[in-house]
Amino acid sequence: MSLVMPSVLLMVLMAGAVAVDMGHLFVVQAELRTAADAAALSGAASLLPGNSSGPNWSAAQAAAASAVSLNTSDGVTLHDASVQAGYWNVSGSPASMQATTITPGTYDTTAIQVTVSRAPGLNGGPVSYFLAPLFGMNNGPASATSVAMVSGPGSIAPGGLFPVAIATCIYNLYWNAQTGMPKTDPSGAAYTVSFGTGSNVNGCQTGQWTSFQTDANNVPTVRGFIANGNPTAVNIGDAIWIEPGTKTTLYSDVQSKATANGNTKGIDVILPVVNDATAHSVQPIVAFAAFHIDKADGGSGKYIQGHFLAGYKIKTAGNGNVGPYYGAYLPPRLAH
Repeated sequence: MSLVMPSVLLMVLMAGAVAVDMGHLFVVQAELRTAADAAALSGAASLLPGNSSGPNWSAAQAAAASAVSLNTSDGVTLHDASVQAGYWNVSGSPASMQATTITPGTYDTTAIQVTVSRAPGLNGGPVSYFLAPLFGMNNGPASATSVAMVSGPGSIAPGGLFPVAIATCIYNLYWNAQTGMPKTDPSGAAYTVSFGTGSNVNGCQTGQWTSFQTDANNVPTVRGFIANGNPTAVNIGDAIWIEPGTKTTLYSDVQSKATANGNTKGIDVILPVVNDATAHSVQPIVAFAAFHIDKADGGSGKYIQGHFLAGYKIKTAGNGNVGPYYGAYLPPRLAH
């Protein structure tokens, strides 16, 4: 009996140590996670598109580092963090931060990664244990890493899209992926782009009407989409119908929408982007783009004319994942 009781007591103490100290470690881990999330989001807010010289990496890193000190762990203010700026690939390939010096691809978006740790010399040192010292364990490290990014939407809610699908090839001509801005003409203005029958630039068909997920190549259906947008939420990867054809009377509908209520400055819209906008077919959406319609002409030209936008805050995002940045963006959000 004398040997059994100490063994039982030892097991009880060990179980208590695990419960108490692991519970405390869980709380600390949550505090560090909160700090890392908040700091990453604060830093990413400084990466909002619209800067002609490209992302302000230093400002984003400084904002993230400063935000760490707004949080505590074990009642002590945090002050140490590892902050990395760069590009995050929303498709998960690669599944890690990339350098600021890369030429971003379609699915690379600006991001900030923050790691907040409790370790020797960092934020008050390792996490102190309460009962584990009875067994020779005084403390242990804890760490949390968060990535926040500014990216394009992966889903558009009903009513958010204009029924013109544009081709990805047009972005190779008129979009600067490094700065996240439209390319500019000699006057410094974004290049003018026209969509319509025969709108072909360097072999790239700029865009065509789309009836979204219904194959309806007729004026009444497309007219309804001009007025009301997509009837259901649409996600990247969803297939939509490309509907080539002049549809002359629709251009006056576009002009009326762009100049409604005495507006003389045109209208901003969100367009689905597809790989091929040349023929009547089903095409998967690869992105959503921001575009400003200056005017539409249903006369001899039959075209919609405008220019690409940068830094257009999306108002009609759905519940889908993020997508590549083509001018329309979501507020800063956590990558994982």
